[in-house]
Amino acid sequence: MPVSSKVLVAGLLAGCAMTTVSVALAQSGAPLTVPGTLVAQVFSGGTVRDIRVEGIQRIEASTVRSYLTIQPGDPFDPDRIDRSLKALFNTGLFSDVNLKRQGDVLVVAVAENPIINRIAFEGNRRIEKENLEKEIQLRPRVVYTRTRVQNDVQRIQDIYRRQGRFAATVEPKIIQLDQNRVDLVFEINEGVRTGVRGITFVGNEKFSDGSLRESIQTKETTWWRFLSSDDNYDPDRLAYDRDLLRRFYLKEGYADFRVVSAVAELTPDREAFFITFTIEEGERYKFGKIDVKTQIKQIDPSQLSDILTTKEGSWYNAQEVENTITKLTNAVGDLQYAFVDIRPRITRNRENQTVDITYEVVEGPRVFVDRIDINGNVRTLDKVIRREMLLSEGDPFNASKLKRSEQRIKDLGYFERVNITTAETSVPDRSAINVEVAEQSTGEISIGAGFSTSDGPLGDFSIRERNLLGRGQDLRLGATISGKRQEYDISFTEPYFMDRDMSAGVDLFRVRRNYQNESSFNEKNTGFALRLGFPLSEHLRQRVYYQLQDTLIEEVASTASKWVKEQRGERLTSLIGQELTYDMRNSKLTPTEGYYIRLTNDIAGLGGSVRFLRNRLSGGYYLPLGAENWVLSTSGELGYILGLGQKVALSDRFFIGGDTLRGFNTAGIGARDISTGDALGGTRYARASVEMSFPFGLPEEFGLLGHAFTDAGTLGKSGVTDPVVKENESIRVSVGTGVSWKSPFGPIRLDLALPLRKESYDKKELIRFSFGTRF
Repeated sequence: MPVSSKVLVAGLLAGCAMTTVSVALAQSGAPLTVPGTLVAQVFSGGTVRDIRVEGIQRIEASTVRSYLTIQPGDPFDPDRIDRSLKALFNTGLFSDVNLKRQGDVLVVAVAENPIINRIAFEGNRRIEKENLEKEIQLRPRVVYTRTRVQNDVQRIQDIYRRQGRFAATVEPKIIQLDQNRVDLVFEINEGVRTGVRGITFVGNEKFSDGSLRESIQTKETTWWRFLSSDDNYDPDRLAYDRDLLRRFYLKEGYADFRVVSAVAELTPDREAFFITFTIEEGERYKFGKIDVKTQIKQIDPSQLSDILTTKEGSWYNAQEVENTITKLTNAVGDLQYAFVDIRPRITRNRENQTVDITYEVVEGPRVFVDRIDINGNVRTLDKVIRREMLLSEGDPFNASKLKRSEQRIKDLGYFERVNITTAETSVPDRSAINVEVAEQSTGEISIGAGFSTSDGPLGDFSIRERNLLGRGQDLRLGATISGKRQEYDISFTEPYFMDRDMSAGVDLFRVRRNYQNESSFNEKNTGFALRLGFPLSEHLRQRVYYQLQDTLIEEVASTASKWVKEQRGERLTSLIGQELTYDMRNSKLTPTEGYYIRLTNDIAGLGGSVRFLRNRLSGGYYLPLGAENWVLSTSGELGYILGLGQKVALSDRFFIGGDTLRGFNTAGIGARDISTGDALGGTRYARASVEMSFPFGLPEEFGLLGHAFTDAGTLGKSGVTDPVVKENESIRVSVGTGVSWKSPFGPIRLDLALPLRKESYDKKELIRFSFGTRF
């Protein structure tokens, strides 16, 4: 009778009173095999009178017997003996098992696996012990087995490979203790990071290797990428790079493009990879005939034609097709059709190299949101992410709302990466939404600095946590300290007050400004403000606020203008205001497309000693220029303040210059007492700016952008009539260039501006510098 297990015959004493046969299965080595008929002869015949267990220390004999398929009273059966042997080894409790027959007694001799007393790691400098313990499955007081140890060795190596260290080795060592216990030590040699020594492309004729390297996320190892992990080999990232290459070529019009293969070869020293992409570019296509058809009778295709962004005769761009689908979906959704599907029917004409597209509007399947699963948020609470979703469980599924929800979560600024996908459920008309995020630091230390030849350096410092305790709350403590200004403020914002889409906040401030150079006085402001904001629609938001402020004009120089001396003393301002913002930008953090309009109104006089009405209107427009990172932006602002039964105080007037009009000093334009040089401000102003942002042609990970700008502004109506006061509402104009760097330490920007149109009494500023960092 064949026996599937390997068996070792320890002895066969024929003719003796006691016959001993040992059947053993070892964990290592090469045991001898014997014919199954020999084992059958030993274990055949007779009945098992008793089962005796030997070698146990911690395990009860009854536990061993429970795994046997043969019991007292059963006949000796080689097949049952074989299955009992396997069952005992499969428990993982024993390192060795022997089955012996002594007359009519079955003897089970076992050697127990030791118990793990302690697990230690040596040599792990890059990965904390706690992170390694989370990954392995072995624990103290668990039975030690070689299989489990080898599995954990593989898991530790996988952790290091995800960190880009393919040369890492892990060697398990055991230290024998008394009472059959062991200490398990994983000796780790982390090795060097396995970088990417070279990335090459085969088959590219239209684009250089350098251009294609810029389009993928994996980068070649160089010294300046010491704070990035993109130059470490990651097989998952390599798969993503294939898709990035495809998107790059489809955006450029190569509709037949495909990646034939992506091969990563590890060098013999296991310290680096060479990656080779083999591609087929194909021919470049243009858009052919573009049309819209609808199967929904109530929708007129002519209503949708103006929405199309794909134009006949232009180069084919798969991204523009996606943009058009999104805009069509939004437009049809606005017509109250929740279940709609936009299907682009693409016809490729290889002879004339054009792509005809017909956008078909059809009724989509009635799919509802079954559930929303959120993963990857370690610190941020689920509800902080969930409340940014425009879809809820039970809502009709809408792809456009899903995409806008992804952008809203990105705009929080809490996450390095946000990815929303959908998955089928067991119910046909239900879809699950998976939100995958990767958190980033939300604490900030910001340092700003400015410099002018007349005023010297000016700096500010602030500490801010934008996601306090993972609740999405914003807490800021700021201080500006210089020879001219000391400002201290505390600000707290709850973005979802009472769990509603309604932000509430409070500000406390104490500001002392030195205006001796500008207007020969010092100003001290102390007060607080209360804020409340809420949406009127998806893109329109209202904010109302109340502010109480005590203002003291002091240390007025004896040589100051008489118009400044009149302002000496203390005033109490109690005002309410509102801010209405319509925002259609594609991102609130780094907009590259869209526009916004903001109207602000303040009225002071509900108590206090100051009465005025102040109005401001501002807006901005962002236009991408086709090329990557080329953005044209324009912004403008108007302001007017009217005294209610009294003159507008100097501290409440508008002052233009510095950040608001580059090329001119703070309070650099407007009415000025030429006998003292004091700025007197104004009650109305206008300013505008046009700026072009562009890359330098360096690798994108450098984070360097160039800027060219033109600023213009005017300030007037100070209400002062005197020969010594010069005031001209002529438009001042400046031009300049700048450079910004998204450095590992935070954003840095340097601007140089030169006034083109100015008045003789205006004060200029050549350099403007700002720096910030995050923790």
